[in-house]
This record gives sequence, C-alpha cells and structure tokens, in this order.
Amino acid sequence: MLEDYFVTDRLELVVSASGEEGLQKVAADNFDLLILDIMLPGLSGLEVLQRVRRSSDVPVIMLTARGDDVDRIIGLEFGADDYLPKPFNPRELVARIKAILRRSQRNGGDATRLELGGIELDLRTHRVTVRGNDVRVTGTEFEILRCLLETPGKVVSKEQLSERALGRRLMPYDRSIDTHISNLRGKLEQSGSRETTIQNQRGVGYLLIPGARA
Repeated sequence: MLEDYFVTDRLELVVSASGEEGLQKVAADNFDLLILDIMLPGLSGLEVLQRVRRSSDVPVIMLTARGDDVDRIIGLEFGADDYLPKPFNPRELVARIKAILRRSQRNGGDATRLELGGIELDLRTHRVTVRGNDVRVTGTEFEILRCLLETPGKVVSKEQLSERALGRRLMPYDRSIDTHISNLRGKLEQSGSRETTIQNQRGVGYLLIPGARA
C-alpha cells in the first residue's frame, strides 16, 4: 500500500519482507531514510535498528503499535529519529519523511561551524566533536544540539525543538524530545563534555550552559 502511495509523491520505496533482508539491503545501498516496523518476522525492528546504528546515522522512522509507549521509548533510546503509531494516515508518514529529508539537506547558510565549551558542530559535514573527540549522533540529535548552540544560555522550548528537529508540532504527552535530550547528554558526557551541559528548565524547555556542572 505504501509503495503505491509513495509513487504519487515521487518517493522511491524499497520494501523488505524481513529484518534480515532489510539489513542486507542497507549494507548494499545508500538510503536517505529507513522506515522500520517494530513487528517483523525474524529480527524485530528494534534489533534491526541496533545493528544499523553500529555503522550508520541514516534517519530512521519507527512504526509502532498504538499505545505501546515502551517500544516507542526504546526505539528513541536506540537511535530512532521519530516514530509513528499504527494505524496511521499515509499522508502523515509522507509529511514526516519530507520534514526529516529537508532537515538532512539543510545547509548552514554563511556559518559553517558552531562552538561552545569544547563542543563543536560542523554544519556542512554534520560532524560533532567534543574537545576534538568525534561524537556519533543521529540527525535529530544534531538538530537539537544545533538549536541549543545557536542560543547558548537561553531556553529553547520543547515545542521549538520539535518543530526544528522533527519537523512537526509537539503533541500532548509526547516524550520524544526528552528522550533525545537524554541520549544526547549521555553521548556528550562520555566524550568529555563535563562542564558544558544541557539543562532542563522545568515546564519551559532546555538550554545549553557553558561552564555549568551536571
């Protein structure tokens, strides 16, 4: 069904019938984005995601059962960029795909780098380093960090982060941004960013503070 629907939006879709087959195709080709269903024969979508993230930062959208919050949170923790509960309107999936692809293709304008407290973003290569150490981040994590680096010391609302990093409005009870922030904090700290930290302004949003200890 999705294959037929995508044709009208000029999106080329390659379908895999199992997790193992999907991994083989990912290894053999260069895809712009992956859509992973949690429920797959053989390897589950979460297992596929884990293996993909060992070697690739390709954007990933997870398809989950409605109301299954545990799978959604685990998917985000494993490195998914976004999720969509089933059943869903194919038009919404296409909208989310296009938003993520626009974000991935966005250039940095006149600026090519952002830096604060040892954290540096290369906007052309989408490379993140902490005191010279490479940090592997997803496209969503990169955009969140970019937003915070562009406004250091100022609170950025979760609504703004969702619009910028996910390309969609923040929905009630949506914990996606919180989970992405948690993942990003851990990666930055493991790479040596101990004094510059992402802080939570309860009920408002998040801010990047140089020189503050977590």
